Amino acid sequence: MSRNGAEILIDSLAAFGVDTVFGMPGDGINGIMEAIRTRAGTMRFIQVRHEESAAFAAAAYAKFTGRLGCCLATTGPGGTHLLTGLYDAKFDRAPVIAITGLPFHDLSDSFTQQDIDHTKVFMDVAAYSARIMSARHVESAVSLACRHAVAYRGVGHLAIPVDVQEEPESEAKPSSRNIPHHASLVQAQGEMRAPDAEIARAAEVLNAGTRVAILAGEGAGGAVDELLQTANLLAAPIVKALRGKGLVADDDPLTTGGIGLLGTRASHEAMEQCDTLLIVGSTFPYIEYYPRPERARGVQIDRDATRIGLRFPAEVGLVGDARQTLAALNRLLRRKADRGFLTRARQSYAAWRDLLRSAADRDASPMPPGRIAREVGDRLDENAVVVWDSGHNTGLMARYVTARRGQRYAGSGMLASMGCAIPYAVAAALAHPDRQIVAFVGDGGLSMLMGELATITRYRLPIKIVVIKNNTLGQIKWEQMMFLGNPEMECDLTPIDFAAVGQACGIRSWHVEDASQCAAVVQQAFEHPGAALIEAVVDPNEPLLPPKRNDKYAKNLERAIQQGTPGAKELQEALAREPARSMLSP
Repeated sequence: MSRNGAEILIDSLAAFGVDTVFGMPGDGINGIMEAIRTRAGTMRFIQVRHEESAAFAAAAYAKFTGRLGCCLATTGPGGTHLLTGLYDAKFDRAPVIAITGLPFHDLSDSFTQQDIDHTKVFMDVAAYSARIMSARHVESAVSLACRHAVAYRGVGHLAIPVDVQEEPESEAKPSSRNIPHHASLVQAQGEMRAPDAEIARAAEVLNAGTRVAILAGEGAGGAVDELLQTANLLAAPIVKALRGKGLVADDDPLTTGGIGLLGTRASHEAMEQCDTLLIVGSTFPYIEYYPRPERARGVQIDRDATRIGLRFPAEVGLVGDARQTLAALNRLLRRKADRGFLTRARQSYAAWRDLLRSAADRDASPMPPGRIAREVGDRLDENAVVVWDSGHNTGLMARYVTARRGQRYAGSGMLASMGCAIPYAVAAALAHPDRQIVAFVGDGGLSMLMGELATITRYRLPIKIVVIKNNTLGQIKWEQMMFLGNPEMECDLTPIDFAAVGQACGIRSWHVEDASQCAAVVQQAFEHPGAALIEAVVDPNEPLLPPKRNDKYAKNLERAIQQGTPGAKELQEALAREPARSMLSP
């Protein structure tokens, strides 16, 4: 029996390993929905409440599984709603296929209903974007879209008119040059290693260094054992970019934790003091946290040649798979006898962790923000998957949750979009149904895509949601004051009872404000067999500060408070307490 365009589409996606489609039904994709329905044994459809969530979930699913993520949206606004989540995939190099509907092929570009040419709209976000012209065109278009998404680790987009979805292949007359089934649906991937001569040059640079630091990101995820061996040979502290939080345990003797505004003082000092920097699988964006170029030599490993030297001038750039390249590099490295740089970094890191833990011990209501993050972190399973949203909650997770090896951490990295955490958690729970899934989200981010709480209930996903509630856009509030010295402006949020919202969506919910009750509430929520939501009310005045004093930021804070920032007295009291006091100390 002849297949129609939509059926060829779904069969071709399945051939490339797609097994889950995130989306919302719509009248511009009814043919595709029917093709999925009749292939329910091989293709799973996950209904979300907003197309933006579908794209976030597809990006996350690709990150968690290593396979193609897929999202589906209808004509017009359905497709444009995908864009934010697709930019997340583009920026974080996650392979995703986006499918959108179009009006009838002979009415496109005639100002008909929802007549948006998605191929033009998606030109920037997608590595490949095409309009499917007939049922005979589907197979080759899908092949190209999938290959581009995999090869470039980005977005492939296909727009298919509503009538082409229903068009039988037998009735679609091919052109004289279009030989049926000329496109291959065979998956093809490969790995490469940097040339031996360049690896030898890199070893010379690293062997010559006396104070070597390593900056590692998500790209080192498949090379953890090799990375630890490199760090041990070089006596080099591993500084972790946010997306690399789960690479090595936070209490591993070879790491100083995170970097940047959300990082640790020890990592900051290691980058300041090193004379050689090895970057592995990271394009951490904040250049001000790197060593001064004139003070350190650089070696960088990345599978993408365009990323070499992007943030720091690499003297040697090694383009290739991190595991293979590090393994070859390690054979040429000499173990450093002087371990002083690593030892001092670790001592600084231990003092930093003690500072944060003691500061979070303060009993108060509302609680210190670090308290809820620490209590959650202490109760994570050994193989838990933790997702974060973007904002003040990200910093709390990054600083107060102690990552253990075997855990996975993920979120919107380079795009740093609010609203991503719940769609990410949905994808994680579907990709890893046997693992504990925990989502950190702020009250600002949750309110953006709050409808996905119903998605969690619909699919009975036992996700634990931790809502950091301070009734403010916390990170923006402190950035307004720190970066420019301006008083806080319009960052306060009208309170929402998230526990009540969770209950209304069918999720067992708890409210906690008193620090002394926090541990018990977290324990109850984590022991609950289904989905659980904790609304944790935290002190809105505790600042989000860099780990080490920045004189400009300190002066700007003082000026902003003097100019009449709301709640100035409470802010000054918070700045005088730990950990802010130590962060502001010279």
